[in-house]
Amino acid sequence: MEQMKQIMIKDIPAAERPRERMIQYGAENLSNADLLAILLRTGSAKESVVQLANKILSEMKSIQALYDVTIEELTKIKGIGPAKAIQIKAAIELGKRIVRHSPLEKIQIRSPKDVSDYLMEDMRYLKQERFLILLLDTKNNIIGKEEISRGTLNSSIVHPREVFKPAIKRSVSAIIVAHNHPSGDPTPSHEDIEVTKRLVEAGKILGIDVLDHVIIGDMRYISLKEKGLFG
Repeated sequence: MEQMKQIMIKDIPAAERPRERMIQYGAENLSNADLLAILLRTGSAKESVVQLANKILSEMKSIQALYDVTIEELTKIKGIGPAKAIQIKAAIELGKRIVRHSPLEKIQIRSPKDVSDYLMEDMRYLKQERFLILLLDTKNNIIGKEEISRGTLNSSIVHPREVFKPAIKRSVSAIIVAHNHPSGDPTPSHEDIEVTKRLVEAGKILGIDVLDHVIIGDMRYISLKEKGLFG
């Protein structure tokens, strides 16, 4: 019985090969499936690499779902083993790092929009709430970013002790707190407002200003400072 083999890009008709199309037309003109197929390199015994790429996108429901996909989730898709899952995950992480600002570049925060610009691409597709702080120098330049907690925001998991620990360690005079809403709607909840007030009061005692609390949605944000919700 003839041994079955993986269907590779070279086995696809030349006119349909994503690599050749990239060379001819440029990466920006390729479909999501084509780009994913180039990463995968090979298909399975029953599917071409392009068919496998399309199946992944279908399973994920949207290209945005790949942003925070885990290796375990990828390997549940038939035809995707650990090696292919790792290739995909590595490419996604590289893309994340490219869109981030260089750590050598000074990012100055002048407004809530600056906070949104800095965090939006990292946080807009996350499936779980994450609470973090930006550490600022005396000119409001970002000198560090620390994740404090994951999960629904409440006073039990966002304790002032944990929030201010990195700020005290780095001897900063001001911080900005931020978290995301996986729903895409940045409207603050009652708990968001209460946690913010608690942190502002704790900051006054410690001599560390909490300049703002910015909630990140899907291409939308809300500043609790702008909304007058600090008092």
